[in-house]
Amino acid sequence: MGAMISFIIPAYNEDRLLGATLDALHAAARAAADDYELIVVDDASTDATALVAERHGARVVRVEHRQIAATRNSGARAARGELLIFVDADTVVNDAVVRAAVHALRDGAAGGGAAVSFDGVVPFYAKLLLPLFVRLFRFARLAAGCFLFCSRTAFTAAGGFNEQLFCAEELAMSQALKRHGRFVVLRESVTTSGRKLRTYSGRELLRMLGALVTRGPSAVKQRQGMDIWYGERRVDPHSAIAPEASAKSIST
Repeated sequence: MGAMISFIIPAYNEDRLLGATLDALHAAARAAADDYELIVVDDASTDATALVAERHGARVVRVEHRQIAATRNSGARAARGELLIFVDADTVVNDAVVRAAVHALRDGAAGGGAAVSFDGVVPFYAKLLLPLFVRLFRFARLAAGCFLFCSRTAFTAAGGFNEQLFCAEELAMSQALKRHGRFVVLRESVTTSGRKLRTYSGRELLRMLGALVTRGPSAVKQRQGMDIWYGERRVDPHSAIAPEASAKSIST
C-alpha cells in the first residue's frame, strides 16, 4: 500500500447528489486497495450537505468562502494524503479512473484530469459539443473542473488554486502544475451531472458566456454574472433523486 489518497469534495447545498458521489469514491478506493480519506468541504450550505457527508463516511471541513478555489484549497490544507484528488460533489468516479490517476502520480506526473461524460438527458448541442471539448482538453492538457488530481508536492509548488478566480480555476491550476512536471489527461472517464445543461437554457448559457467574454479577464475575478456556479440551485426536471434526507431525519 502506497501513499494515502485524499479525495477533496467541495460542496454547497449538495445533499441530493453527494451521497452517490461519496459511495462511488469509497468503492473505487477500496478496489484500488489504497489507504484513503474523503474530505467534504462544506462551503456555507443551508441544507443537509454536512450530515449526508458524515453519514457516508466523510470528514467535514466547514468554510464560508462561497468561492470554489478557496474552498478547494481549504480541503487540501486539511488533507493528510500525499496524493490529492479533487472531485465535484455531483460527479461519479469509478475504480478505473482512480487506479489510472494513482498510477500516473506514482509514475512521476505532477497532476492531471480525465475525460468527462454527462448523466441523464442533456440537450442535443451538449451531446454534439462534448466529444470536441474532451479532445480539446486532452490536446491542450487541461483538466475539467469536476476532476483534477495532483501530488501534494506539485500542489504546494504551484501555490494551490488561484483564489482570485471565481471560475476557470481548474484551467489555471492545470497550467500551473505543468510548470512543475508532467500533466496527463486520462482516457478513463468520470460521469458528472448534466443538471446545469438541463436547468439553464441554451440562450441563458450563451448570454452568460457572452458577458464573460465581453468583460475580459477581470470577469472571472468576481462572482457577479456567475449564477450557473454561485446562484441558487434550480430543480433538475430529469432528476428522480430526492434529497437524501432532511437534517432532522439523518440526525435521528
